[in-house]
Amino acid sequence: MRVIGGLWRWRHNPLRRTTDLVECWVALTALLLILVAAPVAGSLAGAAAQDALQRSVREQHRTRHLVRATVVARTTGEVPRPDPEITSGRTVRIRVVADWTAPDGTRRHGPVATNLRKPHPGDRFALWTDGHGRTVGRPLDSGTATAHAVLAGLGTAMVAAAAVESVRRLILWRLVRRRYARWGQAWDRAGPDWGRAGADS
Repeated sequence: MRVIGGLWRWRHNPLRRTTDLVECWVALTALLLILVAAPVAGSLAGAAAQDALQRSVREQHRTRHLVRATVVARTTGEVPRPDPEITSGRTVRIRVVADWTAPDGTRRHGPVATNLRKPHPGDRFALWTDGHGRTVGRPLDSGTATAHAVLAGLGTAMVAAAAVESVRRLILWRLVRRRYARWGQAWDRAGPDWGRAGADS
């Protein structure tokens, strides 16, 4: 509303400079872009991210399989690994040597990470693998993908709004510099006679 009031105030004012009118129109344009264009850009980016992430979710669920593995021996060391199902995002996973059968029927053996607190030989645990039995991470779930898409949309909208505001400030800075330059020129023209008695006579 300040922008619209400023435009109205400067419309017929005899003291209005061209830069004043340009500044008001730039501010109004920036406001409209922030209110309309930034949310549209954010929604388009969010929709594109949602499509891409949901395709990835479907692909991961198609190619990743949950199999049962059996602990053969425990190895030394604990490795912190991200776990998407834990809200903190981190959980301690212990390395063990295990046996498992791949979805294609081949037998596999090797070191893997497990979330068993005290694994013993013979304990069984769930393990995500690809179609050939190679260990992979847990597939992304649909809710997490949607949350990432929403964040991408919000981030895009914020970046677009910040870009518009940066351009507005740059234009305003140039307008102020132009005003100062014109004031300097006017002062140079009036300067030699400024303050002298009888300068106008």
